[in-house]
Order: sequence, then structure tokens, then C-alpha cells
Amino acid sequence: MTAGVRIRILSAVATVLAMAALYWWLDRSGAMAAILDGDALRQRIVGLGAAGPLAVVGLMTLAILVSPIPSAPIALAAGAAYGHTWGTAYIVLGAELGALCAFGIARQLGRDALQRWVGSRLPKTRLGSQGTLMAIVFASRLLPFISFDVVSYAAGLTTLSLWRFALATLAGILPASFLLAHFGGEMATGELDKMLFAVLALGLLTGVPLAVHFLRERARKRDASTPDS
Repeated sequence: MTAGVRIRILSAVATVLAMAALYWWLDRSGAMAAILDGDALRQRIVGLGAAGPLAVVGLMTLAILVSPIPSAPIALAAGAAYGHTWGTAYIVLGAELGALCAFGIARQLGRDALQRWVGSRLPKTRLGSQGTLMAIVFASRLLPFISFDVVSYAAGLTTLSLWRFALATLAGILPASFLLAHFGGEMATGELDKMLFAVLALGLLTGVPLAVHFLRERARKRDASTPDS
């Protein structure tokens, strides 16, 4: 094992330990409970005044980097505190920064170093064109049940270029970020009918890509099973 590989592995271990220590501190200090309490978090953010938006961006970035920290309560609090437009902007900025940082950490560590470390257990993520990888990242951002954090780290281990990853992530997170900000804003005003509309819209955002994928797969399998005439 070369010195460069050792340095990368040690850097990765140090990064993981630092994130674990940060999560432990957040949990023990009560900060995690405050993040999970949407109304309390909104009040704290508003109480910070001009520094509130920076807190939202920082918390969103941290939630992407440290997977156990949930990002949804932060996004809802941002919408409740700053409304649809600015809330969306702060959510998107924080999520994009977090994704880029996770991508950079994985890219800095490098697949070669991981390959030497864990051997053949590492999946062959280099396969696929730039366009295909970009489409995968974009689609994953539209599906809330796919881990945003894992995709960000995993993308760094592929050959996907940084600018393509950044663009696919930005395009993919805009719809959900707006809906979360909108939902948070309506929660703050107590307008239940608009909240229901936001929930339905978020459901459609999730369901439509799945339905399209399902229909395409059925069509592909049907074509494959149809004998040539």
C-alpha cells in the first residue's frame, strides 16, 4: 500500500470519526431534539435574525453530510420562517452544498483506495456513461425514499464529473425543496387545505416517476417477449 493510499484511508477514517463525534455531541447536547421539534427550530432560526438563513444552510449541509440528522424538519422550519421563495432558496443552497461536500469527500478518498481497503466487496460503479450517471442522480433526487446522502457519496465513487453531478442534483432537488418550504409555510399559518394540496403534490412528485418507470419496464419486457414475425 502506497503512502498516498494510506493518507487517503486515514483521512477517510478521521472524517468518519469527526462526523460520529459531531452527531454524538448534537444528541447529548439536546441540539438533535431541537432539530426534530419543527416549531422550536423555527423560533430559534427566526431569533437569530440576519444569521438565520446561514443557520438553515449550515444545518441542511450538515444533515446531508451526517446521515442520521434528518433534513425534512430543517426544510419545513425554513419554509415556516422565510416563506416559499426564500425558504426554497435556503433549502436548495444547503442541500446542494451538502451534496457537493459528500461528493468531494468520496472523490478525494478515491475508488482505488477503497478497492485496496475493502477488496472485491466494492461494487463496480464506474460502469455507465456520463449521461446515464447524470440521469440516475437526477431521478434519485426526485424519489424521497432514496437516501440523498448515500447517492451523494456513491456518486463521488463513479466517473461522473463534478459539474454534471451538481447540475443533476440542483435540478432534482428544486421541486421537493419548494414543496417542503410551501408545506412548512402552510403549517405555520394553519391553513389545512393548502397543506393537503402540498402533500398531494409531493405524492404526485414521487408517484409519477415511479409510474413512468414501471410502464417503461412493462413495455420493454413485452417487446422482448414478443417473437419476431
